[in-house]
Amino acid sequence: MVDDPYVFGQIAAANAISDIYAMGGTPTHALNLLCFPNCLSLEIAGAILAGGADKAMEANCTIAGGHSITDNEPKYGLCVSGIVDPKKLLANNTGRPGDILIATKALGTGILTTAYKGEMISEAELQPAVESMRMLNKAAAEAAFGLEVHACTDITGFGMAGHLCEMAEGCGLTATVYHDRLPILPNALEMARMGMCPGGTYRNRVYFGEKLDLSAAPEEYRDVMLDPQTSGGLLFAIAEKDAEILMRRLRDAGVAASTVGDLSVFDGVSIRAK
Repeated sequence: MVDDPYVFGQIAAANAISDIYAMGGTPTHALNLLCFPNCLSLEIAGAILAGGADKAMEANCTIAGGHSITDNEPKYGLCVSGIVDPKKLLANNTGRPGDILIATKALGTGILTTAYKGEMISEAELQPAVESMRMLNKAAAEAAFGLEVHACTDITGFGMAGHLCEMAEGCGLTATVYHDRLPILPNALEMARMGMCPGGTYRNRVYFGEKLDLSAAPEEYRDVMLDPQTSGGLLFAIAEKDAEILMRRLRDAGVAASTVGDLSVFDGVSIRAK
């Protein structure tokens, strides 16, 4: 995703820790998992681990050792554990009709990293995506504490449309998404129009297929909705009475969240764009 090993470690750690936040939990400890080739220096390995350690520290999560093996290319992640009150555990299949959908990070990281690899955008133009990917979902998760959140997921490899499809299908509802309300990273729509989409975008489109009706959205917005995200934001399904409270808390915490749609009685597809 990025060339800087320290930032690579930060993004990988933030991505791994996100699953705990998505279930309403608090991360407590983690194990490093590192695959590393002999052709790279140990200084690079150290920088990757340092990035992960600093992001874990930011999450108040202790790294309690880990495992490393030799591999042809560097891979890094965390096996994260956390705690949650069973009565406050969030699932991704428990949304209710009338719930408001709130996304906590802008979309388009896959498109922008693909465009950067293709030398279509500069490193400076990639930076908003980098900052988004290495940002923890900690503040977003904490903003929802005490509110009537019915379901939550984090947005990663299936894209926003894919993870929302799982949420809607799991609770037997239809999710309506208003494409003009989506939070989108700078340059992502332009790059999507130029076809700078990762392969995962097209695989997501095929995999979710007829479960989605995105025909009301322009093609570039469909690509953004199906764009596989690395360390994406949270997607909350929250009772309408608490939606504005959550949005206010998110704004106060510096989280650039957006109300992107709602859940309603099933009408034949899991997601309908408007």
